[in-house]
Amino acid sequence: MRMLALLLAAMLAAPSAAQDAMPPAPFAYRQLDDPEQEAAAQELMETLRCLKCQSQSIADSDASMAGDMRHQVRIRIAAGEDPDEIRQWLMSRYGDYVSYEPVMSTTTWPLFAIPVLLVLIAGLLFRRRFTRRP
Repeated sequence: MRMLALLLAAMLAAPSAAQDAMPPAPFAYRQLDDPEQEAAAQELMETLRCLKCQSQSIADSDASMAGDMRHQVRIRIAAGEDPDEIRQWLMSRYGDYVSYEPVMSTTTWPLFAIPVLLVLIAGLLFRRRFTRRP
């Protein structure tokens, strides 16, 4: 029974170990030859979130997934794609969360509206509290 549990644990751990054992993508750590293209790629990578780290951009992260994303950005920039097109492609693939630049949509508008409403309510409460009554 103990041997079966060890075998099962080894089988479940194998896929996650395989992901980190893969060699990095060619452009994960190597810059593009054209300085203008590399600058455009770097600027875009600074505004994309690493999905594994979640607190770093893909330009700063050492996660293998961030390396793959850097590779995709660089080869697409080298192919002549517009950075906005690349951002949209990554957002369609990984979701809106991948971008540090928020997009207003039908599901995210409350995130933009609620702070404004709270400031207005606080302003009304302060005005009502501190205005002099005759």
